[in-house]
Amino acid sequence: MTTRTDGELRAPGRGLTRVPGTAGDLAGVRLIDLAWNDLTELPSWLGGLRSLEELRLDGNRLGAVPDLTGLTALRALHLDGNRLTEVPACPPGLRTLFLYGNAVTGLPPDRLGPAAAGLRHLSLGGNRLTDVPDTLWELTGLESLNLAENRLTEVPSAVGRLTALRMLDLAHNRLTVIPPELGDLGLTDYLYLGDNAFTEVPEALAKLDRLSYLGLDANRLTRLPASLGAMAALTELRLSGNRLAELPRSLGGLARLRELHLRGNRLTALPPELTRLGELRHLDLRDNLLAELPAGMAGLTRLAHLDLRNNRLRELPADLADLPALAKLDLRWNKLDGDPEPLRRLRERGCAVLM
Repeated sequence: MTTRTDGELRAPGRGLTRVPGTAGDLAGVRLIDLAWNDLTELPSWLGGLRSLEELRLDGNRLGAVPDLTGLTALRALHLDGNRLTEVPACPPGLRTLFLYGNAVTGLPPDRLGPAAAGLRHLSLGGNRLTDVPDTLWELTGLESLNLAENRLTEVPSAVGRLTALRMLDLAHNRLTVIPPELGDLGLTDYLYLGDNAFTEVPEALAKLDRLSYLGLDANRLTRLPASLGAMAALTELRLSGNRLAELPRSLGGLARLRELHLRGNRLTALPPELTRLGELRHLDLRDNLLAELPAGMAGLTRLAHLDLRNNRLRELPADLADLPALAKLDLRWNKLDGDPEPLRRLRERGCAVLM
């Protein structure tokens, strides 16, 4: 069953195998939502719906789309989760193009040329790209760009031209170098660089002093630059699955940090400056080589979850029991001597302690 209202056709998840209606029926429609159906092809007349502003076709079985360049009113085109092997040509007014989870292997330069200059949000993640054309870096109005889960081996310095970007996802590729030009971007929401093969973080990345989320997990990092502590707006920092043996003391200056993920590194100690992170809620230190915790843990006044599984702890600092917000403490697979006094005190006030 489809739902028709004034200017809209909504029929998501109805098992449709064809677009309901005709060109005449849909002549004045502004929104078509046919996501999560069983469409394998689209009628050519779809490209003549001059009033259409948004077209949602996610989660179908489309291998191609007809020529949509005549849809001058179209602002958003959603094609995630289909079987497309190429990027469709963009209508001149398009602002949002989502193609996540298709089978695109290459991007012809003309598909991201002048006609795509109005794009603000572009998702090409989950495809089979090994490179992207230079024309992509000329889309200087982009505010979000997703190139994750491809087969990219490099990102050129030209990425620094995208100064309007607020969100950039380059995770799950085959990148070995973080271009320092990323520090020239206006990123505020997130920068995700996880699951690549980076061995170092450039000092210039610290210029992103308005960035909220930084993901560098599952790389090959052995050290972090001290300048990382200048990223004053960070609320979440993910560094799990690297080869870090120590942390820079400057991380103690990340006054807004709420989550710090360090699982699966080679840390033997923590800098005492980390105890200054008064906004920290979640601290994951599982699977490291910690033999002790720094004094001053009581400074983490908002810490609710502390994961210390599989380290080498034998004793705990007394002030661990003074963490006022701690609700869960996981100490399994350590070698604690007996039942330390701080743990008894934590249990008495209702903290869940796992040993």
